[in-house]
Formats: sequence, C-alpha cells, structure tokens
Amino acid sequence: MSASHAPDWLTRWEYAHRGLHGAGVPENSLAAAEAAIAAGMGVECDIQRSRDDHPMVFHDWDLARLTGEAGNTGHLPAEALEALSLLGTQQHPIRLATLLERVAGRVPLLIEIKSMPDYDVEWTCASVAWLLDTYSGAVAVMSFDPRVPMWFAVNAPDIVRGVVGTDSHENGFEGVWRDPATLADAQPHFLAIDVRDLDRAEAAAWRGQGHPLLTWTVRSPETRATGLAYADALIAEGAGLA
Repeated sequence: MSASHAPDWLTRWEYAHRGLHGAGVPENSLAAAEAAIAAGMGVECDIQRSRDDHPMVFHDWDLARLTGEAGNTGHLPAEALEALSLLGTQQHPIRLATLLERVAGRVPLLIEIKSMPDYDVEWTCASVAWLLDTYSGAVAVMSFDPRVPMWFAVNAPDIVRGVVGTDSHENGFEGVWRDPATLADAQPHFLAIDVRDLDRAEAAAWRGQGHPLLTWTVRSPETRATGLAYADALIAEGAGLA
C-alpha cells in the first residue's frame, strides 16, 4: 500500500457526519454545518451533481427520503433543488459553493463525492476541484469510488484526497480499498474505513505504516470505543458523539 503525505490537521479533529444533525436539523444542511462549527467539530458532507452540473450538498441519489419528492437528484437543476425543503424544515439543499462560503475555513471539511459503478464521476470531480481552487480553508475530498482520488492525484494533486472503504456496506465498491494496485493508482493521503471493518489486517497495516486512518460512521458508545482504539479520527453522529 502507498500513500501521499497527509496534512497534520486531518487527524486533529472529530468530524460531524453530514454535519451535526438531529431533530429539526437535517443532515447536510447549513444548520447542521453551523451546529458542528459551534460544537468545535469538522464537517463531513456528501456531494451529488445537479442536472446543470453544480455540486450539491446532498447524500441520496433519490429525493424521497430527504425531501418527500419523487425523482432522481441528478435530474433537477440546482435552482430547483435549492427550492425543496429538507425533512419538512426551513432548511434546503445547498450548493457546495454555498457551504464553502459559509464555513469559510472555520473548521475542516471532508467532502465525500458520491458515485456508483459506471457513473461519470470525473465530471463531478472537475466541478468540485474548480470550486476548491479558490478555497483557502482546510478541506479534503474522498470517495468509495477510487476514480475520485485517482482523478485528483492527476488533475489537482494539491487537494487532500482519500479512499472511503467498506466490506460491510453493499454499494458496488466493497473491498476495493484493500487492493494494493488501486491504492497505488489513487495515491490517497488517507483512508476512511467503515468502523465495522477496522479489524481488517489491511487497516492495521495502513495505520502501522504511519498513514492516517479515519473511521465512519460512529453511532454508538461501542463503535466510538472501537474507533478511538483503532483509528486516528472519527466521523460520528448521534449516540456516537463525545
């Protein structure tokens, strides 16, 4: 396994998974980001691409769970997505540009670029990189899809990049993070591994070589204890928070 040198800030923070969300504060909202900042936490967020190619801070491929509307997130332009309500609140889906403007370097950001096999994720990478070119705060991009860190390694090597890994969650990329050839091509600065898979020998080997190992999603006291024992930084929510 190989890695590029990671910045020190990466492991000095705990990250709020999709922002610090809860009752009345939807995930991946401006309110969730502000709550995380107020709590002294970094912000982890997700990126989908709108029909008109804007990176949107939104987790699901489908709109129903978070907005109550039918349809695919990528089938609507950014302006139409911004008009939707999140979980019946006054919060709305936002553009990554809006989040960057609001956070303004106050805390680090982990940006997970959503993808699936056969998705044209490289165009999302380019759209995100264009926005980050003028952002001066601490920020990293990451994805289950190794094409994301591969793209950044070639086209925007100064942006911190990571591979998100799982063997326990079915998303089309299970086990990819354990392939040495994939990591050699992606040249990640860090791995962010499913807390259920921290007992994998590859996770221990990565950390043993001095490379940063983040873990998600820490949702309970038990998984928090596991993360603190076997990883360098936590991506947490709910009962998994300190």
